Amino acid sequence: MLSLRFAVRLTLIMLIAGLTAPQFAAADVRDDITAVLKVDHQAENIDSARKGVERLQASDVDALLPILSGLEKANPLAANYLRNAFETVASRAVANGEKLPVEDLLNFVRRTKNPDIARRLAFEWIRKVEPQQAEELVPNFLGDPSAELRREAVARLLKEAEQMEAGNPGRQSRYLQALSGASDDDQVKKIVAALKDLGVEVNVQEHYGFLNTWHLIGPFDNRDKKGFDVVYPPEKEVKLEAEYEGQLGPVRWQQIQTDDPYGLLNIATDFGPYKGAVVYAYSEFESEYDQPVELRLATPNAWKIWLNDELVFEREEYHRGTFFDQYRVPARLKSGKNKILIKVLQNEQEDSWAQVYQIQFRICQPNGMALQPAGKE
Repeated sequence: MLSLRFAVRLTLIMLIAGLTAPQFAAADVRDDITAVLKVDHQAENIDSARKGVERLQASDVDALLPILSGLEKANPLAANYLRNAFETVASRAVANGEKLPVEDLLNFVRRTKNPDIARRLAFEWIRKVEPQQAEELVPNFLGDPSAELRREAVARLLKEAEQMEAGNPGRQSRYLQALSGASDDDQVKKIVAALKDLGVEVNVQEHYGFLNTWHLIGPFDNRDKKGFDVVYPPEKEVKLEAEYEGQLGPVRWQQIQTDDPYGLLNIATDFGPYKGAVVYAYSEFESEYDQPVELRLATPNAWKIWLNDELVFEREEYHRGTFFDQYRVPARLKSGKNKILIKVLQNEQEDSWAQVYQIQFRICQPNGMALQPAGKE
């Protein structure tokens, strides 16, 4: 028969073990996530990352929320590993008849400060196991920071509008509501076309926040592609009344305004079909306050961008295919006037497909929605 002292000690040991085991398990999960986060695009720390992934994959559903949180600091390779671990744990749990922590996942999705990729992943799994609860979330996504989740809300409004009978005044309001959250071009085009049929014209330039008024100067010399690193006068100062010696003689700033719906500034046709040339484009943007933004550019030409005299990004590549929002550059606007200078370079190829010389540029919120200049309603 056990003595009272031994029984008390045994009880205490069991209680301590019961209290600490989950803590040890949680610590192990965090350690494995940390190991995964240390991997980089050059496969540094790949072995420890793979072992961490294997242990995470063998975890129970309690690991799902920590894995989602870990995605916040994950690079693309680490994010793939963590997503794989999440999918493995969730799939096994569902196959075994276990319940996922749906309420925790719902709360994770509702917190818009959580990483977009993780919120989307959580939403996908809520939709798989509790589709009704997932659908109840969708209307709240219209102004969401996540473009993917916002797309869900826009798609629902489009479907509702399309199912309404012709002449129903609710159709127009649905389309306008959808437009307020739309940033994916396929959805925007669909909404714009539908509203046009209803007699409503949409200012696409304004919807996306394209800059349409520019001052251009050039050409400067880029023969033999030598101009990319040459510091021509506009890089030292922007004086719109100044005259400089250019590639073909004296050059001055010229103002050009594009009425293209997508803000396309066609240098070759609006300014000059120069070859082996450098042209600078300058514009200004008035910001109501200091704020993070994205500078989004599309061009098939080589380029550099300065924001408020600071070089923020560059790419020396010619005649690459171009598409909407091709380059996305995180930046920060200051309160008041912000100066944007773009150096656009054309080479000397004579092929017909090598004559395109153009830019398309917009300033938007990090979520892709347009940012309007201060004072503009």
